[in-house]
Amino acid sequence: MIHKKLDDKNILYKTTLFPSINQSKKTNMHHKALLGIGGNIGDVQRRFHHLYYYLQKSNFIEIIESSYILKNPPFGYDKQDDFFNALLYIKTPLLPFELLRYILRVEKIFRRKRLFANAPRTLDIDIIFYEDKIINHPTLTLPHPHWNERTSVLIPLLLMKNKI
Repeated sequence: MIHKKLDDKNILYKTTLFPSINQSKKTNMHHKALLGIGGNIGDVQRRFHHLYYYLQKSNFIEIIESSYILKNPPFGYDKQDDFFNALLYIKTPLLPFELLRYILRVEKIFRRKRLFANAPRTLDIDIIFYEDKIINHPTLTLPHPHWNERTSVLIPLLLMKNKI
C-alpha cells in the first residue's frame, strides 16, 4: 500500500484495487451511478477490498472505476477516528430506490450499525449521483446533499479518470 500526505489532515492511499479501472463485461447494466464508501471502525481498507469483490460478484453492480482511498477527519461528530473514504463508479440495472434498498442490505451484511447521526461506522455506502437524476424524497436525495462541500468526495472524484 502506497500513501501520499496531501496536507495535515488528508492522506491518499493506493492499494491493489483502489484506484482501478475495469472493462464493462455485464450486458444488463443500463444505468450509471457514483457510490461513496466510508468507514472508521476496524480494518476499513480490508473491508473496502471485501466490498469490492462482493459487489463485483453481484448481479446488480458492475464496478467501472474505483478511486484512491482518502483518509480524512470526521465531520459532524468529531470525537472519533479519522475516516477512510473512496468512490465507486458503477453500472447497475437497478433504479435509484432499488439501488438504495440494495446498498442498505449490503451495509447490513457488512455489519453496519446506525447508532446516531455521523456516528463511527464499519461501512457507509451513499449514492452520490445516479445519472443526471434529481430526487428529493424523505429516504433519498440525489445528488447527495452537500457532496460538493465534502473533501471525502471532491478529492477522490477529482482524481478519477471517468467523467461522471
